[in-house]
Amino acid sequence: MTMIKSLSRSGLLRSSLLRTGLLRTGAVALALSLPLASARAQAPAATPAAAPVAPETVVAKVNGAAITAGDLAIASEDPALSLPGVDDAQKKTLLVDYMIDLKVGSQAAEAAKIGDSPDFQRKLAYFKDKLLLDEYLEREAKKAATPEAAKALYDQTVKAMKPEEEVHARHILVESEDEAKKIAARIKAGEDFAKVAGEVSKDPGSKTEGGDLGWFTKERMVAPFAEAAFKMNPGQVSDPIKTQFGWHVIKLEEKRTKPVPTFAEMKEQVDQYITRKSQQDLILKLREGAKIERTAAAPAVAPAPPKTP
Repeated sequence: MTMIKSLSRSGLLRSSLLRTGLLRTGAVALALSLPLASARAQAPAATPAAAPVAPETVVAKVNGAAITAGDLAIASEDPALSLPGVDDAQKKTLLVDYMIDLKVGSQAAEAAKIGDSPDFQRKLAYFKDKLLLDEYLEREAKKAATPEAAKALYDQTVKAMKPEEEVHARHILVESEDEAKKIAARIKAGEDFAKVAGEVSKDPGSKTEGGDLGWFTKERMVAPFAEAAFKMNPGQVSDPIKTQFGWHVIKLEEKRTKPVPTFAEMKEQVDQYITRKSQQDLILKLREGAKIERTAAAPAVAPAPPKTP
Protein backbone atom coordinates (compact mmCIF):
# COMPACT_ATOMS: atom_id res chain seq x y z
CA MET A 1 0.00 0.00 0.00
CA THR A 2 2.75 2.47 0.97
CA MET A 3 4.72 1.65 -2.17
CA ILE A 4 1.65 2.17 -4.37
CA LYS A 5 0.93 5.53 -2.74
CA SER A 6 4.56 6.65 -3.12
CA LEU A 7 4.57 5.69 -6.78
CA SER A 8 1.29 7.49 -7.30
CA ARG A 9 2.56 10.69 -5.69
CA SER A 10 5.84 10.50 -7.59
CA GLY A 11 3.89 10.02 -10.81
CA LEU A 12 1.80 13.13 -10.18
CA LEU A 13 4.90 15.10 -9.31
CA ARG A 14 6.64 13.86 -12.45
CA SER A 15 3.73 15.15 -14.55
CA SER A 16 4.04 18.52 -12.80
CA LEU A 17 7.76 18.58 -13.57
CA LEU A 18 7.05 17.84 -17.21
CA ARG A 19 4.54 20.68 -17.45
CA THR A 20 6.86 23.24 -15.86
CA GLY A 21 9.79 22.23 -18.05
CA LEU A 22 12.03 21.06 -15.21
CA LEU A 23 11.75 17.50 -16.49
CA ARG A 24 11.76 16.58 -20.18
CA THR A 25 11.05 13.25 -21.83
CA GLY A 26 14.33 11.40 -22.37
CA ALA A 27 16.22 13.66 -19.91
CA VAL A 28 17.40 12.79 -16.44
CA ALA A 29 14.56 13.30 -13.95
CA LEU A 30 15.48 16.14 -11.64
CA ALA A 31 14.90 15.26 -7.98
CA LEU A 32 13.50 11.84 -8.91
CA SER A 33 16.57 10.16 -10.39
CA LEU A 34 19.60 12.31 -9.64
CA PRO A 35 21.70 11.58 -6.55
CA LEU A 36 21.48 14.29 -3.94
CA ALA A 37 24.96 15.64 -4.53
CA SER A 38 24.43 15.80 -8.28
CA ALA A 39 21.07 17.51 -7.90
CA ARG A 40 22.64 20.12 -5.64
CA ALA A 41 25.47 20.72 -8.06
CA GLN A 42 23.04 21.36 -10.92
CA ALA A 43 20.53 23.39 -8.91
CA PRO A 44 19.97 27.03 -9.90
CA ALA A 45 21.00 29.80 -7.52
CA ALA A 46 18.66 30.16 -4.55
CA THR A 47 16.22 33.05 -4.59
CA PRO A 48 15.68 35.28 -1.53
CA ALA A 49 13.24 33.81 1.00
CA ALA A 50 9.69 35.13 0.57
CA ALA A 51 7.72 36.66 3.43
CA PRO A 52 5.61 34.17 5.44
CA VAL A 53 2.14 33.49 4.02
CA ALA A 54 -0.89 32.84 6.23
CA PRO A 55 -2.02 29.16 6.09
CA GLU A 56 -5.53 30.14 4.97
CA THR A 57 -4.22 32.07 1.94
CA VAL A 58 -5.73 30.58 -1.22
CA VAL A 59 -3.09 29.76 -3.85
CA ALA A 60 -5.34 28.03 -6.40
CA LYS A 61 -8.88 26.79 -6.98
CA VAL A 62 -10.08 23.66 -8.76
CA ASN A 63 -13.73 23.71 -9.75
CA GLY A 64 -14.26 26.16 -6.91
CA ALA A 65 -12.42 24.09 -4.28
CA ALA A 66 -9.63 26.10 -2.64
CA ILE A 67 -6.01 25.00 -2.26
CA THR A 68 -4.34 26.97 0.52
CA ALA A 69 -0.82 27.77 1.64
CA GLY A 70 -1.47 25.46 4.60
CA ASP A 71 -2.24 22.60 2.18
CA LEU A 72 1.10 23.22 0.46
CA ALA A 73 2.92 23.19 3.78
CA ILE A 74 1.49 19.76 4.62
CA ALA A 75 2.36 18.41 1.16
CA SER A 76 5.92 19.73 1.48
CA GLU A 77 6.43 17.48 4.53
CA ASP A 78 5.62 14.35 2.50
CA PRO A 79 8.92 12.41 1.99
CA ALA A 80 7.62 11.17 -1.37
CA LEU A 81 7.54 14.78 -2.59
CA SER A 82 11.09 15.64 -1.61
CA LEU A 83 12.84 17.89 -4.14
CA PRO A 84 16.50 18.20 -3.12
CA GLY A 85 18.34 20.94 -4.97
CA VAL A 86 15.20 22.78 -6.14
CA ASP A 87 14.88 26.34 -4.81
CA ASP A 88 11.84 27.44 -2.79
CA ALA A 89 10.13 29.34 -5.60
CA GLN A 90 10.31 26.40 -8.02
CA LYS A 91 9.31 23.95 -5.32
CA LYS A 92 6.21 26.00 -4.49
CA THR A 93 5.23 26.06 -8.18
CA LEU A 94 5.64 22.29 -8.41
CA LEU A 95 3.66 21.71 -5.22
CA VAL A 96 0.81 23.90 -6.48
CA ASP A 97 0.69 21.89 -9.71
CA TYR A 98 0.84 18.66 -7.73
CA MET A 99 -2.02 19.79 -5.46
CA ILE A 100 -4.07 20.78 -8.52
CA ASP A 101 -3.54 17.30 -9.97
CA LEU A 102 -4.41 15.78 -6.61
CA LYS A 103 -7.59 17.85 -6.30
CA VAL A 104 -8.66 17.11 -9.90
CA GLY A 105 -8.12 13.40 -9.33
CA SER A 106 -9.87 13.32 -5.97
CA GLN A 107 -12.88 15.16 -7.38
CA ALA A 108 -13.10 12.62 -10.17
CA ALA A 109 -12.84 9.81 -7.62
CA GLU A 110 -15.62 11.39 -5.54
CA ALA A 111 -17.82 11.62 -8.65
CA ALA A 112 -17.13 7.93 -9.32
CA LYS A 113 -18.17 7.21 -5.69
CA ILE A 114 -14.83 5.55 -4.93
CA GLY A 115 -15.14 6.78 -1.36
CA ASP A 116 -18.40 4.90 -0.81
CA SER A 117 -16.88 1.42 -0.99
CA PRO A 118 -16.41 -0.50 2.29
CA ASP A 119 -12.77 -1.15 1.42
CA PHE A 120 -12.06 2.56 1.00
CA GLN A 121 -13.86 3.39 4.23
CA ARG A 122 -11.68 0.89 6.08
CA LYS A 123 -8.55 2.46 4.59
CA LEU A 124 -9.81 5.93 5.49
CA ALA A 125 -10.50 4.87 9.08
CA TYR A 126 -7.04 3.27 9.36
CA PHE A 127 -5.17 6.35 8.13
CA LYS A 128 -7.29 8.63 10.29
CA ASP A 129 -6.40 6.55 13.36
CA LYS A 130 -2.73 6.53 12.38
CA LEU A 131 -2.58 10.30 11.85
CA LEU A 132 -4.39 10.95 15.12
CA LEU A 133 -2.04 8.67 17.04
CA ASP A 134 1.08 10.15 15.43
CA GLU A 135 -0.08 13.68 16.22
CA TYR A 136 -1.04 12.75 19.79
CA LEU A 137 2.27 11.01 20.50
CA GLU A 138 4.23 13.90 19.04
CA ARG A 139 2.42 16.46 21.20
CA GLU A 140 2.74 14.41 24.39
CA ALA A 141 6.43 13.68 23.74
CA LYS A 142 7.15 17.41 23.50
CA LYS A 143 5.83 17.77 27.03
CA ALA A 144 8.23 15.08 28.27
CA ALA A 145 11.35 16.06 26.30
CA THR A 146 12.05 19.27 28.16
CA PRO A 147 15.55 20.74 28.56
CA GLU A 148 15.30 20.04 32.30
CA ALA A 149 14.40 16.37 31.73
CA ALA A 150 17.24 15.96 29.22
CA LYS A 151 19.83 17.47 31.58
CA ALA A 152 18.58 15.36 34.50
CA LEU A 153 18.84 12.14 32.47
CA TYR A 154 22.32 13.10 31.23
CA ASP A 155 23.53 13.82 34.78
CA GLN A 156 22.06 10.55 36.05
CA THR A 157 23.70 8.56 33.23
CA VAL A 158 27.09 10.22 33.64
CA LYS A 159 27.03 9.61 37.39
CA ALA A 160 26.49 5.88 36.81
CA MET A 161 29.27 5.58 34.24
CA LYS A 162 32.42 3.77 35.33
CA PRO A 163 35.83 5.14 34.29
CA GLU A 164 37.05 3.24 31.24
CA GLU A 165 40.58 3.05 29.89
CA GLU A 166 41.26 3.45 26.19
CA VAL A 167 44.39 3.52 24.09
CA HIS A 168 45.55 5.11 20.86
CA ALA A 169 47.58 2.65 18.78
CA ARG A 170 48.95 1.88 15.34
CA HIS A 171 49.46 -1.54 13.81
CA ILE A 172 50.96 -3.29 10.82
CA LEU A 173 49.23 -6.44 9.57
CA VAL A 174 51.06 -9.12 7.57
CA GLU A 175 50.46 -12.76 6.70
CA SER A 176 53.34 -14.58 8.41
CA GLU A 177 55.25 -14.51 11.67
CA ASP A 178 58.57 -14.19 9.85
CA GLU A 179 57.39 -11.05 8.07
CA ALA A 180 56.15 -9.61 11.35
CA LYS A 181 59.48 -10.31 13.09
CA LYS A 182 61.43 -8.55 10.31
CA ILE A 183 59.08 -5.55 10.47
CA ALA A 184 59.34 -5.32 14.27
CA ALA A 185 63.14 -5.42 13.98
CA ARG A 186 63.15 -2.61 11.39
CA ILE A 187 61.03 -0.37 13.59
CA LYS A 188 62.97 -1.11 16.76
CA ALA A 189 66.11 -0.25 14.80
CA GLY A 190 64.72 3.24 14.21
CA GLU A 191 62.54 3.18 11.07
CA ASP A 192 59.35 5.25 11.16
CA PHE A 193 56.35 3.07 12.06
CA ALA A 194 53.85 5.02 9.93
CA LYS A 195 56.14 4.87 6.87
CA VAL A 196 56.64 1.11 7.19
CA ALA A 197 52.91 0.59 7.70
CA GLY A 198 52.18 2.46 4.49
CA GLU A 199 54.62 0.23 2.62
CA VAL A 200 53.79 -3.27 3.88
CA SER A 201 50.59 -3.43 5.97
CA LYS A 202 47.79 -5.61 4.59
CA ASP A 203 45.08 -3.71 6.50
CA PRO A 204 43.40 -1.47 3.89
CA GLY A 205 41.50 0.44 6.55
CA SER A 206 44.56 1.83 8.34
CA LYS A 207 47.43 1.41 5.85
CA THR A 208 46.95 4.83 4.26
CA GLU A 209 46.86 6.38 7.75
CA GLY A 210 50.20 4.96 8.77
CA GLY A 211 48.52 2.08 10.58
CA ASP A 212 46.61 4.47 12.86
CA LEU A 213 43.64 2.85 14.61
CA GLY A 214 42.69 5.91 16.64
CA TRP A 215 41.36 5.59 20.19
CA PHE A 216 39.63 2.35 21.24
CA THR A 217 38.50 0.52 24.36
CA LYS A 218 39.53 -3.02 25.13
CA GLU A 219 36.30 -4.73 24.07
CA ARG A 220 36.41 -3.20 20.59
CA MET A 221 39.41 -5.31 19.52
CA VAL A 222 39.89 -9.07 19.25
CA ALA A 223 41.26 -10.56 22.47
CA PRO A 224 44.96 -11.24 21.61
CA PHE A 225 45.36 -7.79 20.05
CA ALA A 226 43.60 -5.98 22.91
CA GLU A 227 45.48 -7.89 25.63
CA ALA A 228 48.82 -6.94 24.10
CA ALA A 229 47.93 -3.30 23.40
CA PHE A 230 46.60 -2.58 26.89
CA LYS A 231 49.71 -4.04 28.57
CA MET A 232 52.05 -1.78 26.59
CA ASN A 233 53.41 1.63 27.53
CA PRO A 234 53.24 4.70 25.25
CA GLY A 235 55.98 4.59 22.60
CA GLN A 236 56.49 0.82 22.96
CA VAL A 237 56.48 -1.49 19.90
CA SER A 238 55.23 -5.06 20.35
CA ASP A 239 56.63 -8.37 19.27
CA PRO A 240 54.45 -10.13 16.63
CA ILE A 241 50.89 -10.82 17.81
CA LYS A 242 48.73 -13.47 16.09
CA THR A 243 44.96 -13.08 15.55
CA GLN A 244 42.51 -14.61 13.11
CA PHE A 245 43.39 -11.78 10.69
CA GLY A 246 47.13 -12.51 10.56
CA TRP A 247 50.20 -11.24 12.37
CA HIS A 248 50.35 -7.76 13.91
CA VAL A 249 53.08 -5.42 15.05
CA ILE A 250 51.61 -2.80 17.39
CA LYS A 251 52.86 0.60 18.47
CA LEU A 252 51.14 2.20 21.44
CA GLU A 253 50.86 5.95 21.07
CA GLU A 254 48.86 7.07 24.15
CA LYS A 255 46.75 5.89 27.08
CA ARG A 256 43.96 7.74 28.84
CA THR A 257 40.73 7.40 30.78
CA LYS A 258 37.95 7.66 28.23
CA PRO A 259 36.51 11.18 28.42
CA VAL A 260 32.85 11.58 29.32
CA PRO A 261 30.89 13.08 26.41
CA THR A 262 29.51 16.54 27.11
CA PHE A 263 25.82 17.31 27.43
CA ALA A 264 25.95 19.23 24.15
CA GLU A 265 27.40 16.17 22.38
CA MET A 266 24.74 13.86 23.84
CA LYS A 267 21.69 16.13 23.83
CA GLU A 268 20.23 14.84 20.55
CA GLN A 269 20.50 11.21 21.67
CA VAL A 270 19.10 12.04 25.10
CA ASP A 271 16.13 13.87 23.56
CA GLN A 272 15.45 10.92 21.23
CA TYR A 273 15.55 8.48 24.14
CA ILE A 274 13.16 10.58 26.25
CA THR A 275 10.81 10.97 23.29
CA ARG A 276 10.70 7.24 22.49
CA LYS A 277 10.37 6.22 26.14
CA SER A 278 7.59 8.73 26.83
CA GLN A 279 5.66 7.50 23.80
CA GLN A 280 6.14 3.86 24.76
CA ASP A 281 5.07 4.55 28.34
CA LEU A 282 2.02 6.44 27.12
CA ILE A 283 0.87 3.57 24.91
CA LEU A 284 1.34 1.08 27.76
CA LYS A 285 -0.65 3.33 30.09
CA LEU A 286 -3.45 3.69 27.54
CA ARG A 287 -3.57 -0.08 27.09
CA GLU A 288 -3.79 -0.61 30.85
CA GLY A 289 -6.76 1.77 31.09
CA ALA A 290 -8.62 0.38 28.07
CA LYS A 291 -11.02 -2.53 27.85
CA ILE A 292 -9.41 -4.76 25.21
CA GLU A 293 -11.16 -7.89 23.97
CA ARG A 294 -9.75 -10.32 21.44
CA THR A 295 -12.26 -12.45 19.61
CA ALA A 296 -11.83 -16.02 18.47
CA ALA A 297 -11.00 -14.67 15.00
CA ALA A 298 -7.92 -12.83 16.25
CA PRO A 299 -4.48 -14.48 15.88
CA ALA A 300 -3.27 -16.22 19.01
CA VAL A 301 -0.98 -14.15 21.24
CA ALA A 302 2.54 -15.60 21.30
CA PRO A 303 3.62 -16.71 24.79
CA ALA A 304 6.17 -14.55 26.54
CA PRO A 305 9.75 -15.93 26.43
CA PRO A 306 10.87 -17.62 29.68
CA LYS A 307 12.74 -15.41 32.11
CA THR A 308 16.41 -16.20 32.53
CA PRO A 309 17.58 -16.70 36.09
